[in-house]
Amino acid sequence: MKVVFDKIKMQLLIGKNIKNIREKKGIPQQVLAAQCNMEKSNLSRLESGCSNPTYFTLYKIAYYLDVSVCELTNIEIEKK
Repeated sequence: MKVVFDKIKMQLLIGKNIKNIREKKGIPQQVLAAQCNMEKSNLSRLESGCSNPTYFTLYKIAYYLDVSVCELTNIEIEKK
């Protein structure tokens, strides 16, 4: 069985998870970006899957969203 890792797809899914959690909690993008000490444009790029976040960035986002990093990165891996 071969595991296929698609970097772009993973970035898109992680970004989508971050955005969904943030919106469910009613936190504006600007507020989360400020809490994480990052520019709103950087958070926007991350949420749209155009940026590959570091683990430290994921940790900060998870902390301020009050979730685990695992929840942010909860994606299915295709096995072929």
